[in-house]
This record gives sequence, structure tokens and C-alpha cells, in this order.
Amino acid sequence: MARQMDHLASTTCASWRDKAGFDFPLTKREAVASSGMAVTNHPLASTAAVEILAQGGNAIDAAIGALFTLTVVEPQMVGILGGGTALIRRDDGQEEIIDGLSCAPAAASPDCYKPLSEEWPNYMEVEGRENAVGARAMAVPGNLSAWCETHSWHGSLPLEVILRPAIRHARYGFRISHYMSACISDVKDDLRHDPALARMLLPGGAPLKHGDLLVQADYARTLERIARSGITELTEGELGERLDNWLRENKSMLSMDDVRAYRPLMRDVVRGEYRGFEIVAPPPPVSGGVHIAQMLNILAHYDMADLGFGTPDSMHLMLEVMKIAAADRAQYMGDPAFVDVPIAHLMSKAYAAERQREIDPLHAKQFSHAQLNAESANTTHVTVADAEGNIVASTQTINSLFGARRSIPGTGVLANNYMYVFDPHPGRAMSIAPGKRLTSAQAPLIALKNGKPRFAVGMPGGTRIYPSVMQALVNLIDHGMSLQEAVEAPRIWTQGQEVEIEDEVPAAVVNDLASRGHRIVRSPHIGGGMCAVQFHPDNSMTGAACWRADGAPVGISGGHAQEGISFWPEYRAR
Repeated sequence: MARQMDHLASTTCASWRDKAGFDFPLTKREAVASSGMAVTNHPLASTAAVEILAQGGNAIDAAIGALFTLTVVEPQMVGILGGGTALIRRDDGQEEIIDGLSCAPAAASPDCYKPLSEEWPNYMEVEGRENAVGARAMAVPGNLSAWCETHSWHGSLPLEVILRPAIRHARYGFRISHYMSACISDVKDDLRHDPALARMLLPGGAPLKHGDLLVQADYARTLERIARSGITELTEGELGERLDNWLRENKSMLSMDDVRAYRPLMRDVVRGEYRGFEIVAPPPPVSGGVHIAQMLNILAHYDMADLGFGTPDSMHLMLEVMKIAAADRAQYMGDPAFVDVPIAHLMSKAYAAERQREIDPLHAKQFSHAQLNAESANTTHVTVADAEGNIVASTQTINSLFGARRSIPGTGVLANNYMYVFDPHPGRAMSIAPGKRLTSAQAPLIALKNGKPRFAVGMPGGTRIYPSVMQALVNLIDHGMSLQEAVEAPRIWTQGQEVEIEDEVPAAVVNDLASRGHRIVRSPHIGGGMCAVQFHPDNSMTGAACWRADGAPVGISGGHAQEGISFWPEYRAR
């Protein structure tokens, strides 16, 4: 049975258990605050965000400061030469998307790699692993540009202030977690080929262990220069010079002309509706928002609360809608500058009704071939809210663990390997084209009720992101789970081939799903650490992070003394 948190649990918790297929344990605790909340996938990044809020910064300052800090304490997931997406809701209620996704260099072409196979599981592999490891795997970076531009548009504190926590942890070090140690071990053979990364992460030839101190002196100096110069450090400064030399020496397709020409894009949000909640999320080339809305539109035809959490009936329906969304994603989704994406059609109630009629409640079906996507699960996420009503949900990555597994000499900065996300075969929706932005499954999302924010959610996990966020919304809206229960609940996932089911799901449920024709693969975890904030009518906030990463919620309650309070007259009277 789940370990209860009586002082935090939702009043509806007992009711969802009454109809649930199984219960599950909770690993972490929620945080409740009144003046600001930050949930990231590392405690030091969440603390950095709250430090910035306490200095008078807004949620945008805090989110950017947390992301810079994550490049230090979670370097396997995110870096300033990566890419990502931010959903911002400002205190005036305006919402916008900052698209900082990477794009293909101008020198790239549909046939710039030599694929090894037309079939899975080797479909994305190319000769020499050129799209996965090394300089030729690097796409045009978007993060530093997007973070600096977003700060210039919406920030309230100087850039040098919001970089202080990141610089501090890089200069003086931090103790690494079991999670990070395992990540280093997973890719140690590739890391050995980069002298700087080998010295830093494999001292004496062995991966750093839990509790070891990681100091990044070169990166601290790079961050100090960025704090002074912003994006010009990359386009005109020492970082740019060193990057240029490295790209040329290693015959990368990427050039500094690509880097200097890159601009983040401000996009309009897409909006869906589910049982009276408005769902706000990014548009293409980010696919998560469209397909979450599509899946929820289909599920709206069923009484998911009555079917119960974790029952074979409810899980079967969710797996079938995941297959439909994955098939449509493979068929239609891409950079709208290159591909005509039928957003309105995919998100329409009428289309959902058509697809719902195809579902057999007792038998698994193949709706159409859904080609697997190679977007890496190794990503990070921050969700930050301040007392004034600003909210940021931002998902960022360098794609694979430690990106291209190469660093820019003398800078401590990792290269991304975002070219691995593009289809290396010409003539496909996700094939490579100069300037084409990659297609991402990211799903930073805000759910509103009666025009007011109720939940802000996001997570890492590649193509497992948007189905996992959908499951969290069903947990919250249909099953009435507490926020902590919703983010930690066992997950399922499929794109139409095998079905992944987390180990916590009982054998009886798994066997029932298998009898309906689902090909089951057990998984210790699906996707990464979800970072969520819930907003309450009394203006308080609850933050929750799940067990799948090092995430932690940190909030601010209280604040300065009431105006007019002074003890000086008392002392003077003595």
C-alpha cells in the first residue's frame, strides 16, 4: 500500500483507490509554499531558482538560473550548446512559447550520412556513428541564445546575478548522486575518447562514484564570461573562438556562421480542452501539445474515473490512444517551415470521434505503422512559478547522455548530438534539410480551469514524454490523485510495437493486457523525472518531483517583516 501523506493528500485520494487496479508506494514528498515554487531535476537547481526568487527575481529569471545550474549539476542532460522549449505564462495572463530547438547546419543535406539499415532497430544508425558521437553529430545550438534572449525580454535581474549559483557550483564543486554516477558508467567507453571529459568524469580510468566531488573549473570561467557578455561570448568571444577551432579540426558540418545566424523563435501556444480544463502547450515542431490534446479528446469518450486507475480496461484504452497518436505523429509531424502539419484537424473533436470508433475495448490493434523516433530520453525539465503569477515550464536537452560525448577544449562545454534525431534516410518527414528544426516530443504544459492555472507539468524522456504527461493529467483530472501521486504513478508506453510497463504494475494486470494482444516488455522506469506545480484557490502552490530522477521541489513561504516593524525605538528608550 502507498505510504500516506495525510497532511498533503487530496480529499479524493480514497475514492481513486476504491476503483484502482492496484496501489503503489510514494518515494518523495510534496512541498507547499505561498510565495514561489521551483521543481527541477536536481536539488541544487531548485535551490538556485528559489535563491533567485528571494533576491527579487521573477519566475523567468529563476527558470533560466536553474537551467544554467543544471548545466553544471546535470551535465549529462543539458548544456548551453543544446536546445529546448519553454512555455511561459506571464503575470498578465499572456502565454508564449520560446522555441530554442536546434536545427540542421547549412552544410547538412538529406544524404550527408550513410545509413546502415532500412529496418529497426538499426534504422537510425550510420557509418562511423557520425550522427551520434563527435563533431559531425552536432546541430546548431539554441539554448544559450534562447536563454539570453528570453532573459532580455522578460527578466528582471542582471544576467550576472542569475548565473551566480551555476558559477558557484562549477567553481567549488558538488557531490554527485547515484543517478549521475550511473549515467557516467553507461557511456564511459565514449567518454574515454575525450581527454578533458576522461580527466573530469573518469579519474584514474574509473567513473566517479556517488558522493565524489565534481569541480568544473574551465566551465566556471566560461560561465563567468557569459555572465559579463551574454550571447556574444558564443558569437564573438573566447567560447566562440574555441568552438570554431574544434569544429574545423574535426570536420563538422556545423560552422560559426550557423551559430551566429541562429535565432530563437517566439510561437503561439496550442490549446486543447478536457473535462472543463484548458490545456496550453507548444505547437509544432514540438509535437507533445498536439498529441496530448488528441489523446485526451479520444479518452473524453470514456468514463476514465469509473474505469479506475491501473485497471486493464483503462490501461488498454490509453495504450490504444498512444498508438493512434504515434501513428499520426510519424505521418504528419515536423518543422512547419518544411512540413504542412494539420494541427487543427489532429486536435479536433470530430477527428477524435473518428479514431475512437476504431478502438476495440477487448483487443489490441495496429492502427498503422508508427516508425520509431530516435529522440533521446536524456533530457531535463524545470517548472517554476512566482508569487506574481509568472509561470515557466521548460524542457531542455543536449539529446543523448552527455550529448556528442565530446567537449570544446578549454571551455568545459559539451557538444550536442541533435543530428541523431533527424532521419538519416532521404525523402522522409523527418529527413535532414539545411536550417530544419528537429521534431521533438517535449510537452511543457499548463492546465487551466475557469481561466486560472491549476497545474504546470513537464518532464524529460524523448518520445515517452507526451504519453507520460497525458497519464499524469488523467491521474489528476479523472482519478483525483494528489500531485505527488500523479507524478509518481506507474507508467505505460507504446508507439505501436511492444508495450513498456513499469515494474510496479502487478502481474495480474499485465497478464490481462497480454491476453488482449499487447506484447509486453517490463521496464524499471518509463521516461524521466516529472516536475509539476499545482496552484490552489488560496494562491498557495504545491510542488512535486518523482523518483525517476534527482528532482526536488523547493518553495518559499513567508517573506520580509511586515512594513513598519522596527525594534529601534525600544532600544532607544532604554
